[in-house]
Amino acid sequence: MTNLLIGTGAGVFELTDEGPRQDPAFGARGVSALAAADGVAFAIADRRSIVRREPDGTWADVARSDELEFACVLPTQEGLFAGTDEAHLLRFDADDRALELVDSFDAVDGRDAWTTPWGGPPAVRSIAVDLAGRIHANVHVGGIPRSLDGGGSWEPTIDIDADIHQVVAHPSEPDVVLAAGAVGLAVSEDGGASWRIEQRGLHATYARAVAVAGDTILLSVSNGPRGGRSALYRTTYGPDLHLEKCTDGLPEWFDENIDSGWLVARDSVVAFGTGDGVIFLSDDEGERWTRAAEEVPSIRSLCFL
Repeated sequence: MTNLLIGTGAGVFELTDEGPRQDPAFGARGVSALAAADGVAFAIADRRSIVRREPDGTWADVARSDELEFACVLPTQEGLFAGTDEAHLLRFDADDRALELVDSFDAVDGRDAWTTPWGGPPAVRSIAVDLAGRIHANVHVGGIPRSLDGGGSWEPTIDIDADIHQVVAHPSEPDVVLAAGAVGLAVSEDGGASWRIEQRGLHATYARAVAVAGDTILLSVSNGPRGGRSALYRTTYGPDLHLEKCTDGLPEWFDENIDSGWLVARDSVVAFGTGDGVIFLSDDEGERWTRAAEEVPSIRSLCFL
């Protein structure tokens, strides 16, 4: 089985052979983000609590923030990081069971220029750690600050006008980092120090989600922030990237965006969710797709255990 967790507005579901099954151990709290490593999963519940799932399936709240709302979470060798609204980064100290503000992130160059299209405060929308241990924090809208020392210091990368929505690290290429932005697919082959933009093959450039399955990069693209002609693309990683639209088993277009965190991969298996509650699954790096579930309530995030 795929061991796919689905975070929704009504709790966590697990994809089984019989379809999606709500996890009664989690409850009905809304989930806005999921992440997993080494069989342990973390969920953001009601945007205020971090909840940990043990390998035996039990859940327990491990941290809470009453001042800031969580936007994303990521377990790393340097600890558990959580991105928040107002573009802050918190680290969870497992020994003290406390959240600590990463002060160095608040001091990154260029922070004063961070913004949002609607004029509100920016947020740390996604976090990735590459195989070399560099941490990449996607600020919307503020580029992708990176840390080379486990979060001790940060430096800005990529033009903030790239309007990045999600950053991920390649699972087998130590220096490759990928991001989905309003300009298309952003690719770094030097651990985030420099970036290039790839758009070849796309019908539009507004990208919301990115994932890597084996040697294949997958990217969700639409006409803009409100969706429209939304589709999934794939390309084999290499020096000459040309994205091709995924068609086998999928509708010609989706109305809504396939959002950040709704597209995930592990090895050759890929899954994504849609705004109308459908889960699509592929076991060949996104070449062919099947409907794995329908009528899943308000999908917010997916992750493989």
